[in-house]
Amino acid sequence: MAHIRSRKHAKTAPQRFTQSLLTLAMAAPIVGHAQTGAEPVLRPVKVQSSAEAGYKADAVASPKFTQPLQDTPQTIQVITKELFSEQGATTLAEALRNSPGVGTFYAGENGNTSTGDTIYMRGFDSSSSLFVDGVRDLGSVSRDMFNIEQVEVVKGAAGTDNGRSAPTGSINLVTKEAFLRNETSGTLSVGTDDQRRVTGDWNQTLGLPGSAVRLNLLYQDSDQPGRDHVNNTRWGIAPSLAFGLDSATRFYLNLLYVEQDNVPDGGVPTIALPGWSPQPGLEPLAGHRVDSENFYGTHRDHDDIKSQMVTFRFEHDFTDSLKLSNTVRWGRNQQDYLLTAFMGTSANITGNGGDLASYTIARSLPTFKDQENTILTDQVNLRADFNTGSVRHNLSTGLEFTREEQERWGQAATNGTLWNPASLYDPQRHASGLTWAHNGADSYGKTTTSSVYLFDTLGFGDHLLVTAGVRLEHYKTEFESAAVCGGRSGPDCGSNPAGTVLPNLDDDVSDTLFNWKLGAVYKIGSLVSLYANYAISQQPPGGGTFELSASANSANNPIYDPQEAETYEIGSKWSVLGNRLALNAALFQTDVSNEVIVDPVTPGEYQQNGEKQVRGLELSAVGQISDNWSVSAGYTYMDTEVDAGPVITADGSTGLTYTPRDAFTAWTTYRFPFGLTVGGGARYADGMHRGTDGAVGTPALTRSYTVYDTVVSYALNDNVTLRLNGYNLSDKEYVAAINKSGYRYTPGGPRTFLLSTDFRF
Repeated sequence: MAHIRSRKHAKTAPQRFTQSLLTLAMAAPIVGHAQTGAEPVLRPVKVQSSAEAGYKADAVASPKFTQPLQDTPQTIQVITKELFSEQGATTLAEALRNSPGVGTFYAGENGNTSTGDTIYMRGFDSSSSLFVDGVRDLGSVSRDMFNIEQVEVVKGAAGTDNGRSAPTGSINLVTKEAFLRNETSGTLSVGTDDQRRVTGDWNQTLGLPGSAVRLNLLYQDSDQPGRDHVNNTRWGIAPSLAFGLDSATRFYLNLLYVEQDNVPDGGVPTIALPGWSPQPGLEPLAGHRVDSENFYGTHRDHDDIKSQMVTFRFEHDFTDSLKLSNTVRWGRNQQDYLLTAFMGTSANITGNGGDLASYTIARSLPTFKDQENTILTDQVNLRADFNTGSVRHNLSTGLEFTREEQERWGQAATNGTLWNPASLYDPQRHASGLTWAHNGADSYGKTTTSSVYLFDTLGFGDHLLVTAGVRLEHYKTEFESAAVCGGRSGPDCGSNPAGTVLPNLDDDVSDTLFNWKLGAVYKIGSLVSLYANYAISQQPPGGGTFELSASANSANNPIYDPQEAETYEIGSKWSVLGNRLALNAALFQTDVSNEVIVDPVTPGEYQQNGEKQVRGLELSAVGQISDNWSVSAGYTYMDTEVDAGPVITADGSTGLTYTPRDAFTAWTTYRFPFGLTVGGGARYADGMHRGTDGAVGTPALTRSYTVYDTVVSYALNDNVTLRLNGYNLSDKEYVAAINKSGYRYTPGGPRTFLLSTDFRF
């Protein structure tokens, strides 16, 4: 099938790099002059690049966080490469299982199945707040871990750090870079359900002093355990070239190219699950669940993804306490997607009484996505440590200029939507007569931002640290679209025949956001830090989706103000056992306002005074109990509430959707002197409430579940280790994600095993 695309918009790069660099460079002598003879305290963040790193990380990679994690007044969890590699985690969603209450719990609307990393965190969708090396990563794609050193989960309002963002935090992936050591490593894995994967990581110093090259490679062809026909096939290459690594001036050029050729998972009907009741005519199905392995898509379903990224970073140390860096990034994610989805209503399920074999389900909701996301950014940062009198300063300031674009090409079926139905209890994926084409209902969205920020940590004596940050960000979102007239949300046809593609919306919105945060840390020696923090964030119309809307009930309507979130947090961080184990405890509250809700007095009218709240507790322990005993564990309790506005849950409770009240995750290993390592963990998630949209007879919530995993590895020698991972050892059946209507769900993975050979030279 040929794809013909036309682009009317010129894509010129912002010409601000030189001006940004000169502005901050001119500020350097001024800041340096203020040091008044203070001893330099700036320590550049080093993300370790081999097995020398354990479960515990001491810092995040972003220069905006001027202190180690122990003295940062905020809940930040760092998931290191050693931890997620030991678990056999290969995607971001799998790595995030180490963060309690964070996951892909939402399976989308009826026909609009969620794709990629649909991450919920502390009650809200955080999919638009995913970053790679501090730069927003766009697109509804699944991110692989083959080129990742660590995952940084920042919880709480992050608007000051990143600009417009989700209310409850952000996730940053730190990529691998060249370093000054010759090293080769990799992993070959095979497992149940035809899992096959190989990765390679080669780093080599070059003849030029301080220079090195690194190459990471990936190939995978794996079926999805416990799911018929669902497949994840991908390959990737990620070169990194660095110069001046042993000097005051360093240059990095990092590239990434990944292709995915996947068969997407549309889920399984919730028929006969707890909480399901038959609609009229479906009574014979009561008590007869479908097999959780069943695949209800077709052989034409596909999720083809191409990801490209080019990053150039320049760093210069003027002195030991004054550092300038500049990051330029171009990135693009392209996705071509088709899923023949279903909706399990009595209108779509037909059969003959008690003959279960006669029942079929219509695959009548084809979901198309032909989408391209592109980002171009220039980020300049100046880091300075100095004194003003007796007060120590760790300052980070910078400029950011970004252009983000999203283009979508509309597609639709050309022979109606009632394609070959599938047998409800024995579905076959082969279907005839599937035809579709681009229909001209395209859209284009662009957001340009210009930001300036400043963070400073003030040290008063040996015990008190005060951290403050401000960010001023001007944004402009432009959007235009066409739509099929006469449809549910399309424009009026006027004199045109129904189904005509007409211009739909051509609008823009711009504003300047001011975000800030303030925190304080009281240190009791080097072991204990007590802290308090307040931070805000804002998400303007179109800020997360690059789409504007003319609908009165949409937060993307330009007439509305940005959604606002504020987070309060108090906590304590302990460094024990010789700084090998970090213990953290935090109480938090996030209030989200400016939600668009229906006017309770005037039907059909909407107002922007909705409010939601999340309050909770988070506990964690990460590091080593002894030289051979490692642990990573976390627990969170979340009490959610709709403070102002209608109930949003299907069961009528007043909490938020897709958010477990209690969640726990733990992983621990013990390494014996003769090369054997044994360990395992558990993951618990409380039941979750789904959204409400008038669906009848479907489960209103999911049940809680606990899953147990294990690992056994043996070092054959210094270079080769055999590793066996076991997942869901008790073969627990559970609902990992559910869609808004409750007609379908994503089953949790069954008991599986993965055998790997890890090598390092």
